[in-house]
Amino acid sequence: MKLNFRFTRLLRQAGVLGAALTAGIAIELATGMSAAYAADALNGKSLYLNGPVSGGTSCTACHGASPANNVNGILRGANNPTEISNAWAQNKGGMGTLYNNKFSQAEIADLAAFIGNPSVAAGPIASVSPASLSFNGTTIGQTSTALSTTVSNTGSAALNITAIALTGSNSGDFSLAGGSCAAGAALAPAATCTVLATFKPTAQGTRSSSISISHNATGGSSLVSLSGTGNAAAQAGVAVSATSLNFGSVLVNAASAAQTITITNSGQAALNFSSIGLTGTNATIFALGGSCSTQTAVAAGGQCTVTVQATPATAGAFAAALNIASNASNGSVVVSLAGSGAAATPAIIATPSVLAFGAQTVGGNPVTQQISLSNTGNVVLTLSAVKVSGSSAIVIGTGGTCGSSLAVGASCNVPVVFTPATEGDASASLAVTSNAAALQVAITGTATSKAVAKPVLSDTGTVQFTDTQVGVSSVKHTTTLSNTGTAALKITSLVLNGSQLNDFSLAGTCAVNGTVSPAASCTIDTIFKPTSAGSKTADVLVVTDGGAQLSVRLAGTGVAIPVKTVTLNINPQSFDFGSATIGSASLVKRFTLSNPSTSAIALTNAAFTGPYAAVVDSASCPRFPFSLQANTSCELVVSYTPANAGANNGSVVISSSDTTTTWSISLAATAVTATAPVVTGNVPRNEGGGGCSVARDGNDPMLPILVMLAAAVIVWRRRQARQGATQK
Repeated sequence: MKLNFRFTRLLRQAGVLGAALTAGIAIELATGMSAAYAADALNGKSLYLNGPVSGGTSCTACHGASPANNVNGILRGANNPTEISNAWAQNKGGMGTLYNNKFSQAEIADLAAFIGNPSVAAGPIASVSPASLSFNGTTIGQTSTALSTTVSNTGSAALNITAIALTGSNSGDFSLAGGSCAAGAALAPAATCTVLATFKPTAQGTRSSSISISHNATGGSSLVSLSGTGNAAAQAGVAVSATSLNFGSVLVNAASAAQTITITNSGQAALNFSSIGLTGTNATIFALGGSCSTQTAVAAGGQCTVTVQATPATAGAFAAALNIASNASNGSVVVSLAGSGAAATPAIIATPSVLAFGAQTVGGNPVTQQISLSNTGNVVLTLSAVKVSGSSAIVIGTGGTCGSSLAVGASCNVPVVFTPATEGDASASLAVTSNAAALQVAITGTATSKAVAKPVLSDTGTVQFTDTQVGVSSVKHTTTLSNTGTAALKITSLVLNGSQLNDFSLAGTCAVNGTVSPAASCTIDTIFKPTSAGSKTADVLVVTDGGAQLSVRLAGTGVAIPVKTVTLNINPQSFDFGSATIGSASLVKRFTLSNPSTSAIALTNAAFTGPYAAVVDSASCPRFPFSLQANTSCELVVSYTPANAGANNGSVVISSSDTTTTWSISLAATAVTATAPVVTGNVPRNEGGGGCSVARDGNDPMLPILVMLAAAVIVWRRRQARQGATQK
């Protein structure tokens, strides 16, 4: 008896099959019927969090970090790949624009499995590469060059290494020579470490052993086989940097980039080549060069190179072999060569792949949106026709940038205008005829007499960022989303899309599920921060609840070196606030920042140390980050708030988008504690104002002294009087 589809679906909904799908187990039924596909929920988790393998927006942008929260009804796709495929096919919430043709059926099933089990987890998975190490012939008693194997944790939990040891009959001929792996260490998911070994033969002939790496992954241990040959006399050895070269896709009749093989003499005697040549059906496609020669020996431990270049004459796969024969004890070396000849293949894509104007008011002003055409082929794209067919309310507007040709990797814009003259739905398609396959973009719009929202982006063309150093953030660009309609609009999706979206970032006041009232607006801030050198592009995609889809192309070039050295003049460059009492009002100093250059400086931050802070007022510099335009200045206002008693030294360090350059201002001040006299007991006080001490209880210590002084004065005056009388 066979299990019918309906029963299988009931089992899936009941969760009976869920665990098996999550674990990636193929289910064999007792009747002999096997499951068509065992979904991998862990891979689905990666796709959900990171987006398509080829690059693009992750599902988290619209559905949150976990499907368990059921944001925008994501749980409808739990263990249901068909539901996901249908949602994309119907372009719900703009998902079709983001994901159509970017996932395989197996990947969609993996997504569905993860949505059905968002808490999926797995243990560590250990692997070693290479799984065997073969040492060159080594003279008895001599130690070979160390060889390395890499231990990788491809699971989702820590891999705990408990022991690393040599096993086997000839284990004494081998030694562990270091590496980053160690007993007791934990290897995080996606992390790697290395184990090194050397060969020191004790006897002539073939010697073998193994490295045993014990861990907590399935199987409990991993083995790396070791082998080598002991030589009674010194011999040459040969080692190559690669045993295969793949040239990828090479345009027919065009030379590929040269690839290099490094050959090392790993033995103890001179290495002599008897032949270096090509064999195979497609040997004539390749050309050899480099420093290796049959006329020149390579000393022990020395190196030489062989370069290989491919020039295919026809389309299709090609292969050959590079054969290197020598006196090496480990024999000849064969390096496989492969690639494919590619005929000139023009290709074109449109962004967005579908264009929706949403609801627009009958008789209202025409609405314009842009469609970007990009040459994704390997030759120049020749454009012979770009036209719209369908509803007369949808036409191509003026100001487009597409000409008769488009260079490889280049893009141009086609403005499309919707004029809502008659109530009802309107549809059309943009058809592009070129030397590539025909391209069509579906266009829709609705004219209505009801109140409608009208989303409008301030940028209608490509936002071009200036050349930016790799790893450095550009000055932000602000795009305004305005609602010129008569009804509020809700933003249902706001994401970056494209294979290079990680080179850009989004910010601003516009947000998913945010509402923009009539005549109101919000901002979309974009920043270019290239992760590598070269041209980068991405698209900002905005979808509203009225069905409107708007997009803006972002472009920039990452450069490996600083674009320019920026200069900022600061006056003064240091300041001492002097002495201030703790608890008193803050003191303020204004510093002038001047940009003497011919281009703006992107000032990204002001970092303060000590009891100092920036103050923003009507005459000061804006809050960081901001751009200081060429040949202009502003005032950085710094306040000092007395803190701990004593020296209050500090600084402010100003940084810019040029991460190699900063400017600093030295700040100093002294904080003192306010003091007041303290009166205790019968301490005399100057209450009389004449400097005399007066005691409140009448026991004035000055009174006896004053009495004695008065008596002395009286006695002295009487004596003076008697002396005067006697003289008369």
